[in-house]
Amino acid sequence: MKKTVLLFLLCSAPAAAREDHAQMDHAAMGHGAMNHDSAMDRGVMHGLLGGYAMSREASGTSWQPQAAPHEAIHLSADDWMVMLHGRVTAVADSQSGPRGDSQIFSSSMVMGMAARDLGNGGTLGLKAMLSGDPFMGRRGYPLLLAAGETADGVSHLVDRQHPHDLLMELAATYSKPLSATDSLFLYAGYPGEPALGPSAYMHRASAVDNPATPLSHHWLDSTHITFGVVTAGWVHDRWKLEVSQFTGREPDQHRFNFDRARFDSTAARVSFNPSEHWSLQVSAGWLNSPEGLAPDENERRLTASASYYRRFDFGALAATLAVGNKHLSDGHDTSAFLLEAQYKPDDAWTVFTRAESIRSAELIPEPGPRSAGQVTVGLTHDWRLSDNWKFGVGALHAFAFAPGSRLAPYGDSPRGTMGFVRLIAE
Repeated sequence: MKKTVLLFLLCSAPAAAREDHAQMDHAAMGHGAMNHDSAMDRGVMHGLLGGYAMSREASGTSWQPQAAPHEAIHLSADDWMVMLHGRVTAVADSQSGPRGDSQIFSSSMVMGMAARDLGNGGTLGLKAMLSGDPFMGRRGYPLLLAAGETADGVSHLVDRQHPHDLLMELAATYSKPLSATDSLFLYAGYPGEPALGPSAYMHRASAVDNPATPLSHHWLDSTHITFGVVTAGWVHDRWKLEVSQFTGREPDQHRFNFDRARFDSTAARVSFNPSEHWSLQVSAGWLNSPEGLAPDENERRLTASASYYRRFDFGALAATLAVGNKHLSDGHDTSAFLLEAQYKPDDAWTVFTRAESIRSAELIPEPGPRSAGQVTVGLTHDWRLSDNWKFGVGALHAFAFAPGSRLAPYGDSPRGTMGFVRLIAE
């Protein structure tokens, strides 16, 4: 925990070159807005992958609604534009029933991005993201109905959410405009995120204030940490077509190291933002040996999602609807459905909710997939400490709908509760 906070503070410390913090109106900042004398005005104020507003970009090469906030600490150094963002959350977690558990843990994330326009008209971008999750231990934290990856390399983690790797992203992008509305781009990461699924949940405007990982994570966006990714794409106005070659194997139980890059899997995604309030995507992935505990099993994954963000006179609303399907080479099909939303009446308060349904073969020691689900409601309140820092407290309660099992029962009406405090730099 001390190491995590130290890293967070170092990456977010004030600097003489810092611009005043604001939710920048990137929609007004295209290629033509960069002809002034200051370093910030000369720097990149458009997206890394094209000439649209930077607020359209989320995790990896994914898109979100362009109207969504893109909050960060903005710095400039010569011709480079730099953005920093981070958060530390301390959680008291209690999951009920015979398969539940209680734990106090901390999760954290710090992100940095640097970009500059090159003399040939192209744009170079560098991205890095670190997490303090490994310090909570290999078994992660209790979360009823969650399953995926392993803590010991021998057995699956069930009813627990695995920690993220220390290094979540280390990536570079290069884009080249072809016209006012068209560009080609290349993304490479080790680790990075392939063109598969919606934006990773910790970057979605509809999920950012909920400290619990979605149960549907491993059907939708579990590839957001992949050790070896190369993505090539084409942007045409509000459309984006991209193809990735990447490592299909999920990260192993050793959370501080680099896993071997294999580049043995393929994904393709089509994204469309019909207006500044919407972002749509459909994607497909062919994953080679994704599970280390089932190395002979391959997977075909399909996802589709729609994300929405809009500011009204009475507050801001963000929502995401997503579905995912896995077809395994052993013949099994499993699936997930997600509907989540956040409403902010003002800068201080956030109300969030999430409804999920999954069909999983990992939850109970009986053959075949079984259905399960969960509904979560929560509330947070933040106090702004300065332009760049805020402190918040919150709580959530989850109602689980668990599959029946005589071998490993969940008990009657299992529940999950989390109380949390957090510190955010933006």
